[in-house]
Formats: sequence, C-alpha cells, structure tokens
Amino acid sequence: MSIFNRLRALLTPTPYIPQNSPRGISNTTMSTTTEVATFAAGCFWGVEHIFLKQWPIKSDTGIVKTSVGYTGGRVASSEPNYDQVCSGATGHAEALRIEFDPSKVSYADLVEYFYRTHEPTTLNSQGADRGTQYRSAIFFNTPEQETIARRVTAEVQAKHFDPTGKKIVTSIEAAGQWYDAEEYHQEYLFKNPSGYQCPTHRLHW
Repeated sequence: MSIFNRLRALLTPTPYIPQNSPRGISNTTMSTTTEVATFAAGCFWGVEHIFLKQWPIKSDTGIVKTSVGYTGGRVASSEPNYDQVCSGATGHAEALRIEFDPSKVSYADLVEYFYRTHEPTTLNSQGADRGTQYRSAIFFNTPEQETIARRVTAEVQAKHFDPTGKKIVTSIEAAGQWYDAEEYHQEYLFKNPSGYQCPTHRLHW
C-alpha cells in the first residue's frame, strides 16, 4: 500500500456496521429457542453498549439481538417519543430489551451483569441523570425469570452491598408494553464513540 493510500485509509472512518438484525448481522447459528430479558439502568445508550461489549452478537456467545426503548409506563394511544419520556410525563423507563440464547448465557448471568454495570442503590438516578426514566428496574417476562431475578438480587445485596451498608432499590416487576426507541438511539455509542456515557456504566466488581 502506498503512503498516500495508507494515509487516506487512516483518515477515512470505517463505516459502522450495526450488530443487530435486521439492521445488520443476522446470527444464523443461534438456537431456535430464545428468551427475552428486559432491564432499565439509566441512560440506555450505555446499558446497551456495555452488554454488547461483553456479549457481541457476532461472537455467538449468547446475545442474539438488542434494542433500546421505553417500558414500565402508562399504556399510550401512540408510541411515546424520547422527549416525552425524558419529561417524565409518561412514566416510562429508558430500557434495554435483550433476546438471548439460554443454552449459551443464562438469565441469572445477565441479571448479575446488570447489577455489576450500574449503581442500583440510587433511586431514580444514575450519575448526574435524574428522573424516573433513569430508574433501576428488572422487568421479568416469565415467572421463572422473576424467581431468578429475586434470588440473584438477594445474593448481590448480601455479597456486595450489605458490607457497605447500602440497599438495592431496583424494582422487580412484570414486563409490560414495549416501545422501540427512535432508530438513532439504537447502538448509539457504537456509532458515536465519543458520545455521552453515564459514568456508572462500568464494571463495579
């Protein structure tokens, strides 16, 4: 490669290829039986980003598809938009919906990772983000998921927060109506690496 072409390659950004199908890679090796996990842990950009860094779809390690969106609020006659949710008027949380292959990653592992990657002891806030849309919540999709979520929560509380005198305030509730967020929010931090990321979205242990 000539020096000119090498410089041009360095200066020309590589187009971002979305991980998610149908927006991007479709994982054809996944199990025919998948489950859905739904979590809220503050700004959904960072939540999706840290889960997909741990389990990239193309690596075929368990996560099959993700989407960020809104849930846990009042059922609306039309889909809520970002501005409405951010106002707090709809009661929705910014959330991540994960389709996963339980033969490769367990729901319990996802719940524990959820707790590892945000601050679950602050009510309706993550970092400087304040409001019910930033609350910590697990939305279970089956009775089995509820049982697992409560068990893992108790284990995490005893191991990681009892010693510091803190209390997990994460709500555990049945999943309701889901609304996909606008397309520009999907995989936002992969498309915009210098974009805002809540400082609580990191590995805490």
